[in-house]
Amino acid sequence: MKHLLRCTLALLAPLLIAMPAAAADLFVNVLTGGTSGVYYPLGVALANNIGKSLPAAKTSVQATKASVENLNLLQAGRGEIAFTLGDSLSDAWQGNEEAGFKTPLKKLRGIAAIYPNYIQIVARADAGIRTLADLKGKRISVGAPKSGTELNARTILTAAGIGYKDFGKVEYLPFGESVELMKNRQLDVTLQSAGLGVSALRDLATSVDIVVIPIPADVIRKTNDPAYLPASIPANTYRGQTADVASAAVQNYLVSHDGVGNDVAYAMTKALWTGLDQLVAAHSAAKSIDARRALEGMPLPLHPGAEKYYREAGLIK
Repeated sequence: MKHLLRCTLALLAPLLIAMPAAAADLFVNVLTGGTSGVYYPLGVALANNIGKSLPAAKTSVQATKASVENLNLLQAGRGEIAFTLGDSLSDAWQGNEEAGFKTPLKKLRGIAAIYPNYIQIVARADAGIRTLADLKGKRISVGAPKSGTELNARTILTAAGIGYKDFGKVEYLPFGESVELMKNRQLDVTLQSAGLGVSALRDLATSVDIVVIPIPADVIRKTNDPAYLPASIPANTYRGQTADVASAAVQNYLVSHDGVGNDVAYAMTKALWTGLDQLVAAHSAAKSIDARRALEGMPLPLHPGAEKYYREAGLIK
């Protein structure tokens, strides 16, 4: 009997090896950011859409430190699709070690340009901060260490002639934790790179009086980085913010990697564009996502599966 079993297994082994993975073995992990940011609710909505496009797949949503961690996880094959800031994506593709990428991440492949992040510097109204120059000597949170937000902070503050050494205290915290410290008067100001109306800042503005600090256009020019564009935070985005405030914007992207099959990448891309209403319902930042700008500024090659979708949609001739 044992001999017969061994013979049977020996005959079946090549067939088992040749068989494609069961549909149940298909996993799609969506890499996002902190739960109090914009990436996370959009990621939950996107995962739901992907689940409808790929009903046999097991979808999951992972909260992370956002851009830099997401891109390194993708390179390691530990996720299928991720949100990222455009400047972090360029740094990853080029292998900028100072930005958190020890080598060029050449496995990355583009899915879509989505909405812009606004670099939002928000202070307690009683902290006496009205301009970037007023930040010196104050207590600030600049985002999780080596996150896309923290890289944005370094870039903008450096262009304004301010180094971390100029602050009274620098914390490296996610959005929600930064806001809690501000409510408790342990911090004076937070810099958050996110879509407009990010929940952490809405929460802060309903708890204390705030001031949104302008980022002048000349500071943006001094970054010498084309990823940073002049923008405006519209009046009444947050309670107590009664006028438009000059700011800087950086485009966000959805990215995959070359280990993801073309059919899966096609389905993920389709899920984004055919389920856009669900993303808008999840967060108002998604209102800025426009298929006509899906390929705008993409700093790396498209995934072939995404390219197939865009050709079918007439966005690539």
